[in-house]
Amino acid sequence: MRPKIYLFGDSITEESFGDGGWGASLAHHFSRTVDVVLRGYSGYNTRWALKVIEKVLPAADHGGAAPLAVTVFFGANDACLPDRCSAFQHVPLDEYKPNLHSIVSFLKNRWPTTRILLITPPPIDEEGRLRHPYVENPSNQPERTNEAAGAYARACVAVAGESGISVIDLWTKMQQFPDWEKSFLRDGLHLTPSGNRIVFEEVVRKLMEEGVSLETLPVDLPLISEIDPSDPLKSFQQ
Repeated sequence: MRPKIYLFGDSITEESFGDGGWGASLAHHFSRTVDVVLRGYSGYNTRWALKVIEKVLPAADHGGAAPLAVTVFFGANDACLPDRCSAFQHVPLDEYKPNLHSIVSFLKNRWPTTRILLITPPPIDEEGRLRHPYVENPSNQPERTNEAAGAYARACVAVAGESGISVIDLWTKMQQFPDWEKSFLRDGLHLTPSGNRIVFEEVVRKLMEEGVSLETLPVDLPLISEIDPSDPLKSFQQ
């Protein structure tokens, strides 16, 4: 069986298998070498993730082999403001960080050899959030702010440092580019194709730093270039 990479997160992960999505790009990039497995749950926060993690990431999967890597991409919903229209998704910062530590600890205990890659929430375009509310918004105020998202991003980076694992600081990375609000975010939160490209490139770069790359992974069956046209079946007898 091919090794696996699990993508565990909220809607930004769930949508990542769509056209131009970062998860779909990963699956294409690692085709013939790795199965990229989607475990994205729209609207979820770290509190809910902890409730379901044992169910969605089973210990014994196709023989029980540990996955090569797991991406953990939560925080955008935790960072909803507690006095705005999406308050039911809010997780206080002083709970978010321990929750993230607990997710990391669970993964380390379940699969000690698996690489764990944290991804911070992206920056927030508050104007975009006002134009694209997902629930009734009588206050006419954005349910997320970039300042709040930044605080959760810094907490995510801190958890990675304290846990000795890799992290992609997406909140900082995206804001290094001009017009990031419209270039990378289609509704102030979710990613455009260009935003997905940033995530894909960063995940590939971090995995390469962890020793997971096309150069280090074998293909699971002979390539067409390796098959002898005069005796094709010979390649499958090895």
